[in-house]
Amino acid sequence: MLSRKAEDYLEAILNITEKKGYTRVKDVSIALSVKPSSVVEMLKKLNDSDYVVYRKYDGVILTPKGRELGSVIKDRHDTLKALLEIIQVPAKIADKDACIMEHELETKTVEQLKSFVRFVQSAPDYPQWLDHFKTFCETGEHPCKADKRKNIGSSEQENKLLTQINAD
Repeated sequence: MLSRKAEDYLEAILNITEKKGYTRVKDVSIALSVKPSSVVEMLKKLNDSDYVVYRKYDGVILTPKGRELGSVIKDRHDTLKALLEIIQVPAKIADKDACIMEHELETKTVEQLKSFVRFVQSAPDYPQWLDHFKTFCETGEHPCKADKRKNIGSSEQENKLLTQINAD
């Protein structure tokens, strides 16, 4: 089992490769905000474990084993980020928090969260409860509670009117 840091490297290499078509030490260094010497050290370890092929001056390539694990980590990250954004967490914070969470959750938990995210995103109409949640985040009050209060007032007025009509 790889360390959280090693998984972050695989995910970064995958993201960079998908974006640029290749990955160099400098790219990983920038993506992870670490020194190039730290990147080289980790790439050597990942190379020895058959997750990457690293050659000095040629850059780094994910092996099938490295690509598979990098894809799993990226999928977890994307799922968690999407979930956090659904619940109104700002994108930058969602990205940062997803990076922390992606390493800690059980596979089954991530599968269920992924199903939930897909369910919400594939809803034919924007689910009303998401609008309600957004309002709740902004006001601290559930919109349905406010609607019930309005209806209670209306019902009392209706009852008074009906009482007056029946009395006449």
